[in-house]
Amino acid sequence: MASLSLPRVFVPRKTSLDIEREHFEKSQNIAITKAINAHEVPVKQKHVRSAIIGTFQQQGGHIFWSIALRLPTLDDRIVAWKFCHVLHKVLREGHPLCLVHSQRHRNELDEMGKLWGHLKEGYGKLIRLYTTLLMTKLDFHRRNPRFPGHLGVTQDELESIGSNDINNYFEMSIEMFDYLDAILELQFAIFGSLDMSRSNSMTSAGQCRLAPLIPCIQDASKLYDYCVKLLFKLHSSLPPDTLQGHRDRFLKQFKQLRQFYQNTNALQYFKDLITVPPLPDSPPDFLIQANLHTYVTQEVIVPAEEEEPPSEGNLIDTSEVSVDRTDSQQSFVSPSPSQIELLAERDNLIKHLQSETERLRSEINRVVNQKQKDIITLQDQVTSLETELATKDSELVQERQIKEDLFHQASAVAQTQDSEQKARDEKFNKIKDLYVKLREEHIQLLRQKADIEKKLNVGYKKVEDLEMTNSQLETQFRELKMEHSLQTEKIQQSSAEQTDELNMLRKDKELFHMETEVLKKSVEDAFREKNIISDSLRVVVLEKEQLNNDIANLSVRINDLQDELKLLTAQSVSDVKIIVHKSLSEGKSVISSAIHEIDNPALAAVSCSPDYFKSLTDGCLETLEAARTVSYSQPSEIVSIAIRLSHRHATFLLQGRATSNSSPDITFGDKMADECKKLGQLIVDILERLSEEIPVADKVEETKQQLESVTTLAETLSGSLKATPEDLADMIEREMAAMDGAIEEAAKRIEDMLSKSRQADSGIKLEVNEKILDSCTTLMAAIRVLIQKSRLLQAEIVAQGKGTAGAKEFYKRNHQWTDGFISAAKAVAVAAKFLLGAADKVISGQGKLEHLVVGAQEIAASTAQLVVASRVKADRKSHNLEQLSQASKGVTNATGGVVATVKDCSQLMDEAELDTSNLTLHQAKRFEMDAQVRVLELEKELEQERLRLSALRRHHYQLAGEGEGWVVINN
Repeated sequence: MASLSLPRVFVPRKTSLDIEREHFEKSQNIAITKAINAHEVPVKQKHVRSAIIGTFQQQGGHIFWSIALRLPTLDDRIVAWKFCHVLHKVLREGHPLCLVHSQRHRNELDEMGKLWGHLKEGYGKLIRLYTTLLMTKLDFHRRNPRFPGHLGVTQDELESIGSNDINNYFEMSIEMFDYLDAILELQFAIFGSLDMSRSNSMTSAGQCRLAPLIPCIQDASKLYDYCVKLLFKLHSSLPPDTLQGHRDRFLKQFKQLRQFYQNTNALQYFKDLITVPPLPDSPPDFLIQANLHTYVTQEVIVPAEEEEPPSEGNLIDTSEVSVDRTDSQQSFVSPSPSQIELLAERDNLIKHLQSETERLRSEINRVVNQKQKDIITLQDQVTSLETELATKDSELVQERQIKEDLFHQASAVAQTQDSEQKARDEKFNKIKDLYVKLREEHIQLLRQKADIEKKLNVGYKKVEDLEMTNSQLETQFRELKMEHSLQTEKIQQSSAEQTDELNMLRKDKELFHMETEVLKKSVEDAFREKNIISDSLRVVVLEKEQLNNDIANLSVRINDLQDELKLLTAQSVSDVKIIVHKSLSEGKSVISSAIHEIDNPALAAVSCSPDYFKSLTDGCLETLEAARTVSYSQPSEIVSIAIRLSHRHATFLLQGRATSNSSPDITFGDKMADECKKLGQLIVDILERLSEEIPVADKVEETKQQLESVTTLAETLSGSLKATPEDLADMIEREMAAMDGAIEEAAKRIEDMLSKSRQADSGIKLEVNEKILDSCTTLMAAIRVLIQKSRLLQAEIVAQGKGTAGAKEFYKRNHQWTDGFISAAKAVAVAAKFLLGAADKVISGQGKLEHLVVGAQEIAASTAQLVVASRVKADRKSHNLEQLSQASKGVTNATGGVVATVKDCSQLMDEAELDTSNLTLHQAKRFEMDAQVRVLELEKELEQERLRLSALRRHHYQLAGEGEGWVVINN
């Protein structure tokens, strides 16, 4: 195939993923910019919704923050206020990682709040309070990462977050009180900034201030609900006096929150945006636990927003394609058949290479993505396995503890039941003995009663007989009255005694019946208690059997879990070893890449100060000491040490290469670079030994010696480059004064030479001298203007950069820039003197016109260095910088004038010298041969001068590294 004229570099085309990524970033930029603008109107929810959806697409808040940080939040108060509102919505409703990614930007929020906090009225105070609220929210989620951004958790999740620990509930309640205080302070300031007597909620300005209250109400309702539940839990476990401060703080916040809800419901603006349920008239009484069951969680309802129909548009932008086709049609030229064939082959080759490039790029991206997914999957598996292992361990410990507690409880219950049974048996025996005794006494009393009743019957019979005898002897009564009276008294006395005895027996019988009933009740109670005890004993026996079965099942389950734990442990150990080996291999790759980059020619322009390079030594020594004492039984320690060792020494090697570039001695710089390579190879050997689990103590000592060797070379270089910036201010003033003096002297001498030439010369020589001196005078005037503008700009730079310090301190801090400025001033003075000497020699006829060209070009280069040195530290919008640039253009034009004048004068002189009208043939031939000899001599001199010029430039560059010539000017 014939060789084709192909481009040397193929510009890679953008893949569909790159185009989609750019489209996504562009749409996010548009949405966030439209949401956060400088118009005093409420934020449009559709733009905020686009930003929230973008966080889920990007799995975090990096894009949001990269766009938001470019907004003028420090310049416009409305932009800052809307930024706080949008950030609050993103933290609440965006991807959960937005809370994590926003933690690193807490300082930007604090600085913005402090800046606007200086405005005591209007949006300044509101912005400060809102940033405080956002920082409080970030701190709350940092301490409690299991709370989502919208704060919505269930009762079980709330208890799981607190770990059922009363100390955690105590601290969590305090954090929620702080969160509520920040919300209430912000709403109080917002309502205080509005005139509530007017319809501020229906104006754009009022709605702009009121709109952020919606997410504040959503957060406040959740926090109030959790505070109530946590305080009930705290009061159920702690004495009321300990929680007096909590109750007082809650009561204060309850009143403020109730007033907040009332103010919100009173505004027409919130009618269709949010439904806020009013709080009860009185707060819950935490001293009465029954109130917890009557407490009802009040939910804030936000109506669903109406989705706008998507706008129709072109899915593919064909404008560039049509333009390219038009351009190609316009620039098309009908080629020949051979050219058509070559072009066709070239196009086919280009298409083939492009398709192959796309295929390889897609394959590489696929492999990289697959590897990243595998790594992430393995990391997640390791994390989940570790978590599951910890969970299994905790469950195993809990099961063992429960088993021991149940065993102890069963033993204690059995012992207690045995002792109680013995006591009950003893008590039953005593009651039984007492019952037998009482029964025998009762039988004896019954027998006594029978005897008494017999005696009583006998008495009754005697009474009847006496009555019969009395009736029979009634007739004899009178006769026997005295005797009957005596007998009657005796009988009555006997009857009274028998009646008293009978009454006593009746009372004894009643008492006996009472005692019998009591004993019966006691016996029944004893039997009932015995039955209860027997039933409970049977239940305990059943529970004991159930516990034995549970213990057996738990033992089986524990054995299964132990087997599963062994498998998981083995698998996790294998995964950990793979991760350790990958980490070590990546570390070796990083060090090898750093060693390879040392030879990269692109690093030749990078420089580093020896002092900064030496400051990296301590970190490298620390990692080496850590590698010496590494334990191979701790994989995480090996990975950590490998990462620190590789990255710190890679940075050390690259900075060592950059430090070697600042050496004026090329051989010394190459030596330092070679020492850095040796150090890198030693680090690779250490990582190799760590991968093979071989002791690294001897290799660490060798590496430390090599590190000290490189540090010694840096100290040597630092000693050779060490400058004394103490007198830089005086030096720069002397050099500027010397430069001014040289320019003034050159201008005066040019005027003197011009006046002398007019007096002594005439004709072509006078014309040549006048043109040369006039162009030099113009150049000196332009240089003088440039120096004046440079002085003004230098004073402005010093005034802006020194702050409260003096000019000497400013030059001392920026000594490298000062060295460059001094070098530029010296170069201008030297070039002016050279131009002056060249002009003097040309006027006197002893010099050449080429000296003037060299001097003018050297002046242009020197002034360009002076302008560049001034532009490095100057403000881009500085008026003095603009004037200096104009003066530099004037010097450039004047230099061109000098070069053009020299060429014109050279042409005039050549025409005058080459007048061959009076030469004969022999004279012309002789002059021709002389001219050829002169041409050869000049060519030889030109070659020698070029060699001399290259040697001088090499020497100049070496001096530039020592600060005596041109220096690299860094900002």
